[in-house]
Amino acid sequence: MACRTASFHMHFTPTHSSWLNQVERWFGLLTDQKLRRGTHRSIQALEKDIRDWIAAWNDNPRPFN
Repeated sequence: MACRTASFHMHFTPTHSSWLNQVERWFGLLTDQKLRRGTHRSIQALEKDIRDWIAAWNDNPRPFN
């Protein structure tokens, strides 16, 4: 009877990736809450909406869990 061994590869998540995931999620929130639903008639209007959203976020910051 032949013995078979399973071949697998270990993938390690770098320690710095946890904050990168949080940054990606923050941009996801910005996209979901402001950019997808908005209609912007100009680049200036888009920039103003983004800056307003960031200001509101900074007024009431919430940690990611």
